[in-house]
Amino acid sequence: MAWRWVLAAILATSSLSLLGSAYDEFTSDTLINNVVQDPITSRLYVGTVNALYQLDQSLHPEAHTRTGPELDNRQCTPPVTSCEEAVETDNHNKLLLIHPSKDTLIVCGSLYRGICSLRNLSNVEQLLYFSDTKGEKSYVASAEESVSVVGVMSYYFKDKGNFTVFLVAKGYGSHDSTKLISTRILQVHSDWVLFESIIEASAVQSNPFTLRYLHDFRHVFKDEGFVYFLFSRTLGAQDSGTKNFTFISRMCENDHNYYSYTELQLNCSAGNKYNKVQAAYVTLPGEALAKNMSSSGWYGPVGAQDKVVFVVFSSDDDSTSSAVCMYPLRAINQRLVEIIGACYSTKGQINNKSAVYSPYSSKSDELCKIEKEGMVTNQKCGAEFLPSPLASRAEFALATDPVFTKKGLMTAVAVAVETEHAVAFLGTTLGEVLKLHLSTSPEVYGRAPGENTGDKVNKNLLFDTSLTHLYITTEKKITKVPVQACHLKTDCQSCVAQKDPYCGWCVLQGKCTRKGDCPRAEDDNTWLWSPNQQCVQIQAFNPPNLSCRKTEQVEIYIPSLPKIGPSDIIKCRFGSDTSGAVVMDQKVICALPDPVNIPSTPDKQDFVTVQVKILVNDDIEVTSSEYKFYNCAATGRKSRNTPCIACVTSEWQCQWNAQDHTCSDRDVSVDGAHIVKAQQADSCPQFENPDPHLIPVGYLIPISFQGKNLDIYKSLFDLFPLLSLLSLSSTSPPALLYLLSILLSPFYPLHSPPPPLSHSTFSLSLYPPPLPFLSPILPSPLSPLTLSSFSPSSSPLHLLVVLYNCSLGREDCSLCKNADPKYSCVWCANMRSCVYRELCRSQEPAQCPNPKITEIIPRFGPLNGGIVVTIKGSNLGIKKEDIKKVTVAGVDCVHQGDRYSVSTSVVCEIGPVRSSVDLPGPINQGVVEVEVEGGRRGRSEVLFTYRDPIPEKVSPLKGPVAGGTVITISGKHLDTANKNDVIVTVGGTPCEVLSFGSEITCETGVYKGQKVPLESLRVSVKYGKSTTKDVPVTFNFQYSENPKLTDYSPKTSFVCGGRRIVCVGSGFDLIQRATMKVLPSADDFSQSPPFIQYAVHKNDTVLLFDSPVVNRSSETQSFRAFLQLDNVIEELNSFEYHPDPFFNELTKNIITETSIIIVTGRGFSKAMTAEEAQAFVGDASCKVTILQDDKLFLEAPSTQPRARSKRQRRDTSSDPLDLTIKFGNGEWVVGSVNYERKYEVPLAIIIPAVIVPMLLFIAVSVYCYRRKSQQAEREYEKVKHQLDHLEESVRDRCKKEFTDLMIEMEDQTNDLSEARIPFLDYKTYTDRVFFLPSKDGDNDVMITGKLDIPEGRKVIVAQALNQFSNLLNSKTFLINFIKTLEGRPDFNARSRVYFASLLTVALHGKLEYYTDIMRSLLLELMEEYVHSKNPKLMLRRSETVVERMLCNWMSICLYQFLRDSAGEPLYKLFKAIKHQVEKGPVDAKMKKAKYTLNDTGLLGDDVEYCVLTLQVLVHGEGPDVTPVKVLNCDTISQVKEKIIEQVYRNLPYSQRPKVDSVALEWRPGSTGQILSDMDLTSQKEGRWKRLNTLAHYNVRDNATLVLSRVLHTHRQFHQNQDSHEEKNALLEDDKVFHLVRPADELDEVKSKRGSLKAKATTKAIAEIYLTRLLSVKGTLQQFVDDFFRSVLCSGAVVPPAVKYFFDFLDEQALKHDNVEEETVHIWKTNSLPMRFWVNILKNPHFIFDVHVTEVVDASLSVIAQTFMDACTKTEHKLSRESPSNKLLYAKEISTYKKMVDDYYKGIKQMVPVSDQDMNTHLAEVSREHTDTLNTQAALHQLYQYASKYYDGVKTLGLTSLSGGLKALSTWLRTLGLTSLSGGLKALSTWLRTLGLTSLSGGLKALSTWLRTLGLTSLSGGLKALSTWLRTLGLTSLFGGLKALSTWLRTLGLTSLVV
Repeated sequence: MAWRWVLAAILATSSLSLLGSAYDEFTSDTLINNVVQDPITSRLYVGTVNALYQLDQSLHPEAHTRTGPELDNRQCTPPVTSCEEAVETDNHNKLLLIHPSKDTLIVCGSLYRGICSLRNLSNVEQLLYFSDTKGEKSYVASAEESVSVVGVMSYYFKDKGNFTVFLVAKGYGSHDSTKLISTRILQVHSDWVLFESIIEASAVQSNPFTLRYLHDFRHVFKDEGFVYFLFSRTLGAQDSGTKNFTFISRMCENDHNYYSYTELQLNCSAGNKYNKVQAAYVTLPGEALAKNMSSSGWYGPVGAQDKVVFVVFSSDDDSTSSAVCMYPLRAINQRLVEIIGACYSTKGQINNKSAVYSPYSSKSDELCKIEKEGMVTNQKCGAEFLPSPLASRAEFALATDPVFTKKGLMTAVAVAVETEHAVAFLGTTLGEVLKLHLSTSPEVYGRAPGENTGDKVNKNLLFDTSLTHLYITTEKKITKVPVQACHLKTDCQSCVAQKDPYCGWCVLQGKCTRKGDCPRAEDDNTWLWSPNQQCVQIQAFNPPNLSCRKTEQVEIYIPSLPKIGPSDIIKCRFGSDTSGAVVMDQKVICALPDPVNIPSTPDKQDFVTVQVKILVNDDIEVTSSEYKFYNCAATGRKSRNTPCIACVTSEWQCQWNAQDHTCSDRDVSVDGAHIVKAQQADSCPQFENPDPHLIPVGYLIPISFQGKNLDIYKSLFDLFPLLSLLSLSSTSPPALLYLLSILLSPFYPLHSPPPPLSHSTFSLSLYPPPLPFLSPILPSPLSPLTLSSFSPSSSPLHLLVVLYNCSLGREDCSLCKNADPKYSCVWCANMRSCVYRELCRSQEPAQCPNPKITEIIPRFGPLNGGIVVTIKGSNLGIKKEDIKKVTVAGVDCVHQGDRYSVSTSVVCEIGPVRSSVDLPGPINQGVVEVEVEGGRRGRSEVLFTYRDPIPEKVSPLKGPVAGGTVITISGKHLDTANKNDVIVTVGGTPCEVLSFGSEITCETGVYKGQKVPLESLRVSVKYGKSTTKDVPVTFNFQYSENPKLTDYSPKTSFVCGGRRIVCVGSGFDLIQRATMKVLPSADDFSQSPPFIQYAVHKNDTVLLFDSPVVNRSSETQSFRAFLQLDNVIEELNSFEYHPDPFFNELTKNIITETSIIIVTGRGFSKAMTAEEAQAFVGDASCKVTILQDDKLFLEAPSTQPRARSKRQRRDTSSDPLDLTIKFGNGEWVVGSVNYERKYEVPLAIIIPAVIVPMLLFIAVSVYCYRRKSQQAEREYEKVKHQLDHLEESVRDRCKKEFTDLMIEMEDQTNDLSEARIPFLDYKTYTDRVFFLPSKDGDNDVMITGKLDIPEGRKVIVAQALNQFSNLLNSKTFLINFIKTLEGRPDFNARSRVYFASLLTVALHGKLEYYTDIMRSLLLELMEEYVHSKNPKLMLRRSETVVERMLCNWMSICLYQFLRDSAGEPLYKLFKAIKHQVEKGPVDAKMKKAKYTLNDTGLLGDDVEYCVLTLQVLVHGEGPDVTPVKVLNCDTISQVKEKIIEQVYRNLPYSQRPKVDSVALEWRPGSTGQILSDMDLTSQKEGRWKRLNTLAHYNVRDNATLVLSRVLHTHRQFHQNQDSHEEKNALLEDDKVFHLVRPADELDEVKSKRGSLKAKATTKAIAEIYLTRLLSVKGTLQQFVDDFFRSVLCSGAVVPPAVKYFFDFLDEQALKHDNVEEETVHIWKTNSLPMRFWVNILKNPHFIFDVHVTEVVDASLSVIAQTFMDACTKTEHKLSRESPSNKLLYAKEISTYKKMVDDYYKGIKQMVPVSDQDMNTHLAEVSREHTDTLNTQAALHQLYQYASKYYDGVKTLGLTSLSGGLKALSTWLRTLGLTSLSGGLKALSTWLRTLGLTSLSGGLKALSTWLRTLGLTSLSGGLKALSTWLRTLGLTSLFGGLKALSTWLRTLGLTSLVV
């Protein structure tokens, strides 16, 4: 198993993950260390672990070089060749610097003590300088990964020369130089070497005390002659331990001795909480930020052109937060001058405080002794006599407050200025980049776009040269994202609301853009940005609204309207109506639409709102608002009850016409008493003052009200028809609506004149509904109701009355009497209810019935009393004073008046139980009795019991002092009293009662003592005021130390949660409720609720939690995690959530029992390990063996799994199964796999076959060396050294070959499916299948079709061939003809094959007849093998004509199947093999390849090569170039083949130019060069000459070559070769080789003289390279499987010929008893797979127009052999001696065998193909294709065989006539005709012609003979003769003899019949 994991790891780690994204991305295989940008070319240079990349500005790789790993060790001193400790070591990039003037890149890594190199800036693959032999002076960077290095380009003046140098600052590593800062030379001068440190100053160099300062350099920059370094360090162990402080140091750029080096401490926040610098950025602040900084008073004066240092800090005290601080460079320089000045002038004192000290020095004497003014100015860069280095004391640090703080760690900063506003881009450890607007109150307004991987952002946060994009670097990826996304906002509000300084609303373009992209942006109100401006808004309309029946112009006031130029066109759009507009100042004047264009007024509204838009130019919207068109008529309708009031009080100034009851627009011309003007609601006609207000339910009461403003009506009767409907509506739903009877009865005499209507009073009889109807409606006894009239009279009748029900809520007498007297409610004894006084027919009783007690709470009390009892019932008095006495079980109970409820509840406090012994019965139990006013008493039916509660036990007995423990108290009678009466304490500490019953539970409080009590505390339960019960001492409660958390792991989780967190500590057994709580950290613009998870397991020292799921939208948010242990809270510091991992699509979908499944993606290892991760194939678990950040390695289940869902389980086992990955709670289906069960064939068979020879070789070598070592000690040492070298060589080769094993070819499937498959036509196909294997090959007459016949004889020959064809149509003749030929000893196997093919073509026109002949011959063959030979050998070889006929028959019948089904997978297999072979070196002479399936064709040497892409221009075919991939080790002919293959890929091979017909020209300079395999420049090695390759000509990648046709194919050499003789001279006495030179005699002689080391180096162990066979096999496996499935799938279309023939074999097998099933299987195999498919598989050019090279043919042979092995029944025993080709497919053979068996079984079960169907099919084939075949040529060739074997044929034709001749002679004699000499002669002539030429002469001779007989009456005989003659031409001579016999009988000669 181990080897498979090694291979899988090599395969996985070699892949480059390039994921699709909306933004430009670059992904590295390893960690990215440094990124720099060339400001001139905009290129990026990326230094990673072990690699260096050169990218263009779109992040596309331009060049790439490997920088590691290499042999090295920190203990080793370079060069490391002799260092024994050297091991493979990664190279971490430590420094990248651009030297643009020299076009060089300075690259420093961690290898070789930090030595640097120079590379070409235009192509980093070109190494310009590297040396590891210069000693310690060239050690620049650090060898340790964690040590930071920064550098900057500079200059150095010396000896009037200006030298380019670079300054390097680095921390200290254990094996580094102690030089913190050094100056490195970049050229050789005098004694200086490259990279040497040229300043040996003592200031910050070579000091043993620097080791304890722990420097961490983060940034370096230059400004105005100074170099500044930004770093953090400790103050030295004796000062402050390991706490970091941040410093900025400065020195003059041309300071040759670092005298000016001074450090200034930078504090971020008043208390310097944020003490450690993480990243920095230096730039101009912009005008807005500079103004804010100046006005704040913190920074001093800051101008827009003053640089500011923006620094990101972290905190040693709080690792979860970070901050941004700003330091103006002017303020830094000013403070530095103060510090230096204090040392130079005032003995280091500022305000009498020491301000300066010397860092990195152990000197204790006084540092600053000078007191001289002006030294700072005069000696700006210090001097030898002045103190150095200097550093500020902490008290004089430059301090500022953070401008921004954040939970979580910020790691990078970059600042840009947009429209004079500064924007900071801040990278974090979570992979996000925040956008911070550095305003007066800085705020984060968004995040940079792009996919967040969750990896921390590298400090290299860069802008592109145009400042429009940002390069975000994370651990392994660089993403280029825009700094803004203005275009995503499509309206002004959203554009302005994002508060992005980059984005503003371009008003006149209607787009969100940058200011620079907005025309006329400088004009006022044209480009709007949020902090200062709002969107353009319409402030007012004049008029503000308008009637929908009018039209006029409107003035629109827009204060912020941008300037409208004379060329601008402005319009107004009201709804869909658009009109022109005029701009005057800030007003836009528009015409309102016509009333007909105004939309109708909506229901329940009195106005319609129309959208108003102001448009400019091309319908660009400037602003919009709404304009209201009102409708006064709708105003009146809106309030049906009060139309008049609604009309005149509306905002539209409408007026009311009381006569016609209409509401209309204001009209001053209309006046009169009936017109009610606007805002005159008091003038509206109305009714008021209803009387009475209280109305009882169920009783008829008249209601009266008064009218007002009714003067306009003539009489009261004018109102009568108008008062028609009244509504009664309750304020409590549901409303009640019903009709009322209306009575108009004025309170004046009818005979008197009626008063004015304005003073009339109306009496209405209101019939309230029955009580049952109102009860559910009235929720209380009193419900206010409204009576109102619905009439067009506009006289609203607002009658607010109270409808009440006496019985509701007054169930007893006392409650009834307690009602307010105004309701006149009485207790009606008859009705036993409370009713209205007038409804009760009887007198109300003076007193209510006796009290009734229904319930006592509680029913148990302690013996000492002191608890409260609640007595419930009815008629318990009307007021609290009515309660006279209460007794409980005979004990007085003190009434609690403040808790009394009228009639229903009495509360009292009981006293202690009676103690008298005189009273009989139990004294602790009794009834409850209540006495009320009037002496009425009530007794309870239930009893109250006194009893003594006894608490007995407490559980648990321990808990933390923080409280929160829930304890349970058990005992007897604990449920005495109420919960509210019980108080529980633990040693005086309250315990909150949670539940009360037969057991009491309570939660302990916080113990108030200062120390944890040593003794246990008593638990007490207090019942009421008088009873306290203590739990027995044995159950005292012990307060213990709070639980403590000492550690937890893991410390990360994905946001999906579910990761098992193990918390370790003590005291966890005390805890009852343990939860893990996650809260979002305080963030500026995102909040999320807390997330909680309960513990899944707990013991005293371990708690197990599953991490909570957090909100998915919070993936980039930081969180704080806590443990809630009852009342104890422990924070899980440093616990982090990471985004959920991302999974790529699964690439390999076929798995077996031993498969390694590789799942790729990213972010796996952020919060998961291999032990925790789970994977499933279907319902079976997979073991996760290796988990890397971007890869998972899984072991496939050892048995066939089932699908996980029930629905899928019903599917067949061949259906795909989901591969599911589970990380905690997160599940991801990463793809589907097809699980293919295969029988176990141990791969251990294959590996020993490869490794054992190698080990044997090594063992033999060791043995030999030991034998030789006995001869002499020196010889022994030499041999031992050579053996070590050999073993190292073998190791290297093994490693390289196993690496090569994992190289995969590109997917060919898509390319193949798109290309047209070049099938051969039927004729060419049959020609190649039938005749290409012949001895003449392509020149065979059947292929060429050319017969060598003189022109004059062609007609005669054609006639003769037709007659010969007729003869062949005689079955008997043909079968005997074949047997005759096969009987001849010189008719060999090749002749039989050729003869069968000729016969196939000749009889192609009658394939039915051909099949019949074949069947007859097969039956005879079968009889022969079954009875006299081994039946299993039948059809094994083509030893007979019929076997070849069968092969040809199959080829004919399966042609269409090849084209339709099997051809495509075969072609794909061929192309895949060809591609795989050609991707590696192929030896043109030895015909061996690096990548092949055939071990004999394997190139057993390690050939160095690289892939080149040539740009090929075809001469005379236009300017288009074709890119062609070749190898630099290819010969010129091989290159030509690949070029022709690519350029003419759309043409079949036969139509492409041949290699010899084209010339290849390379034009590297002004002249061209013809490339050829051999020329005068060819390399010569002894007698051997090497074929020329591209590497020989030094052809580079992307070179342009010209392909042209040549007139003479012999001209293949260099242009200087003018003669063919010169070519021969080149080859004279020379042997030619390509890649590998075969050993010859000269080499053998030399090898005997050579050293053993040379032999070991040159001799390759061939078996090592066998691993390549596995590589190629694995790559081609899918193509092989596809082809096998297409051929061996009975479920698809099976050719009828296969079914027909297999049935024929089955049928014949049944007729013979000794034919076994295995024999039939072998017959079928020999007839189809062996006879046809293997032939096609090994010869794809038989069916396709392609060229099959020898190396491709070798691989095809291996697959063909595998196919043959799969079709056999015999089991192949594999061993170490088995051929590699057999071992290669040993594992798959069992699967293929099963496919063959299933194929044969499937065919057997198919519907049979009848003879008629088969003949029909064959006839169709004949009809379609016979005309295209060379039938005449086939006949001619067959006739050649007849001529060749003339004697046998002649015998065949005439022997059967001998008896006939004898009988004829006898017959003639009986006739008595003696003179028949002429006739006999004629007959002899005829017979002779029958056998020799044709029937034509014979017929003539027969005619002569008949005439000599003199027989005239031969009518019947002539008929019989005609039949005979016909049969002679059509069938055979045997039929002719029979016909002749018949003819003779017709002559009447019966004696001749016998």
